[in-house]
Amino acid sequence: QIMGEELSGLTVKELQSLENQLEISLRGVRVKKEQLFMDEIQELNRKGDIIYQENVELYRKVYGTKDKNGTNRNSVLTDGLGIGEGDESDVPVNLQLSQPQQQHYKAPSGTTKLG
Repeated sequence: QIMGEELSGLTVKELQSLENQLEISLRGVRVKKEQLFMDEIQELNRKGDIIYQENVELYRKVYGTKDKNGTNRNSVLTDGLGIGEGDESDVPVNLQLSQPQQQHYKAPSGTTKLG
């Protein structure tokens, strides 16, 4: 009867009772489903927070931290290769692959040819 089969012999009152039972069951299923979704959302938010914290730590390791004078300390990147907060790090960079260019060298005039 719950599956909607063999309903032909039921009275109106029995059908209404069955309908109420189904609605109560359906509400329970929806509440359970909503709770599972909420739990999953909370877990994903927690994981997102952990990833964010790891990202902040990695950023500090790569780019260093600033001391009182505003200079970078403990920076992994040196020789002007790093990107700091003062740099325009939001500017898009376009990189593309190309064939290496051949360079033609002239042999110095005082050399001997081999071969």
